[in-house]
Amino acid sequence: MQEQLEAFLRLVGSIPVETVYLLVGLGAAVENLFPPVPSDIVVVVGGILADRGMLDARLVFVVAWASNLLLALGVYVAARRFGGGMFSTRWGRWLLRPAQLARMSLFYEDYGTLTILVSRFFPVFRVLVPAFAGISRLGFWRTAVPLAIASAAWYAVLVFGGVLASRNVPRIVSALTTINTTAGLVALLVGAALVWMWWRSRHGDEAEGP
Repeated sequence: MQEQLEAFLRLVGSIPVETVYLLVGLGAAVENLFPPVPSDIVVVVGGILADRGMLDARLVFVVAWASNLLLALGVYVAARRFGGGMFSTRWGRWLLRPAQLARMSLFYEDYGTLTILVSRFFPVFRVLVPAFAGISRLGFWRTAVPLAIASAAWYAVLVFGGVLASRNVPRIVSALTTINTTAGLVALLVGAALVWMWWRSRHGDEAEGP
């Protein structure tokens, strides 16, 4: 494992510096559209290469943070612009009925900033929450500020962790895997609770209907 990782780092280190920064930015950004992309590993690798003198750690952080934030805000803006129309279709109304959308909007109005701030540390939810913030028409700055703060904190930890652990790559990869697995399990439990609440609210609407 150690030899394979070191070989991979040597391969990445042989790529032009500009291309490596581009890959870091793409990895951090695309996660907002395709969660399986291992963006965290990409950023950690950037921190490792920075410690070895191939990249600038500050620039790795800025590229990852700005790329992730800009595309997350793009998702928010697109959802705010087009999300309402999507949920007015037959399939959209099946997914979320008007009463459920109204409840979600009220929830975001009360707890949207905190929800966005916390969700950025959990897989999958970091992708969904900005979209639902847009659909709920949460204000731009109430969305952008917590997104910026949470993303900055997360990527600072990843870059700094890569710099500190560049001489012990397997340990940092193992630690990151453990963290993401734990966060994934928590996200799964929260997701199950949300599905239950969604199902309950649908049946509640049916019971209250004419």
